[in-house]
Amino acid sequence: MGEYRFLTASSPHIHSGESVQRIMFNVAGALLLPTLAGVYFFGLQALLLVVTTTLAAVLTEAIFQKLRGRPITVWDGSAVVTGILLALNLPPGLPLWMAVVGSVVSIALGKMIYGGLGANPFNPALIGRVFLMVTFPVEMTTWINPVDGTTGATPLALMKMQGVSTDYVKLFIGNVGGSLGETSALMILLGGLYLIYRGYVDWRIPASYLGTIAVLSLVLGKDPIFHLLAGGLMLGAFFMATDMVTTPVTRLGRIIFGIGAGIFVVLIRFYGGYPEGVSFSILLMNAFTPIINRLTVPRIYGEVKTR
Repeated sequence: MGEYRFLTASSPHIHSGESVQRIMFNVAGALLLPTLAGVYFFGLQALLLVVTTTLAAVLTEAIFQKLRGRPITVWDGSAVVTGILLALNLPPGLPLWMAVVGSVVSIALGKMIYGGLGANPFNPALIGRVFLMVTFPVEMTTWINPVDGTTGATPLALMKMQGVSTDYVKLFIGNVGGSLGETSALMILLGGLYLIYRGYVDWRIPASYLGTIAVLSLVLGKDPIFHLLAGGLMLGAFFMATDMVTTPVTRLGRIIFGIGAGIFVVLIRFYGGYPEGVSFSILLMNAFTPIINRLTVPRIYGEVKTR
């Protein structure tokens, strides 16, 4: 009788073949679609903004890791994704030095101060954006019209302040003022659907997020299509609310996360003084992620409740 040896090891026992680097560069590739739309509508300044925030994010992460005596891991692509996402959340005409400040804050205060990738509780790009909003409020609310390059209000601001709606086709294609990456819902949808197809994004979060806003808009007598297409909602739903690190790990938890973020957007847009609300909604739900994870732990197979 032969001799058998039993080896034991902790899970996971089956590797998917994916890596952080592959996932991050696929996300960066998907982000190229709204980036190209932003560059098409807003010109060279938009491209400079993306390049600047990306380089600043990568350099900040490398310097931070060097100073702390840790291996430099910028080639995993996570800093690239943060840099691109931050640029897509900025007005196209924002001065480049302010964009650099936002990148440094995103990486240093939004990610590295917690220990790096996988340890940050909040979306780093949104941390940088909110910091810029409170530090440079005028520059962060100066929007450019893609048609003539003049400054003007965003569709959400026009609706909130003057009750003026914007044509659905313009909102869908992207021929409207706003942040660099939120202008074209079409390109965001294409990039988001690609990530869902590859399995990098769970459809439950964007579906519950967008669905909650559509239903509540209808119930409250607002235009649901307008509020789905306007502002940064599409970009937030597909690219930021779905961040693997800062969102719940369970399926039920992700649905709760999306519903909660949708409720926050409705409260801010319809009853608050701010016309947008996407960034705040995601950051607020990021804070709830640990408790959502705790409350939605799946029951162990075969487990029964005792009376």
